[in-house]
Amino acid sequence: MRKIAGLAFLATMFMVSACNTVEGMGKDVSSAGDTVAGTANDAK
Repeated sequence: MRKIAGLAFLATMFMVSACNTVEGMGKDVSSAGDTVAGTANDAK
């Protein structure tokens, strides 16, 4: 369990460090949401 939590923490840090600002993070999250929504629409 600790190993999984550690890997999740590292992945989160890499994702956050990829976007330098809160605005950039918002764009990243929005893009991920659009991708999920598109995949859901394709599955219908």
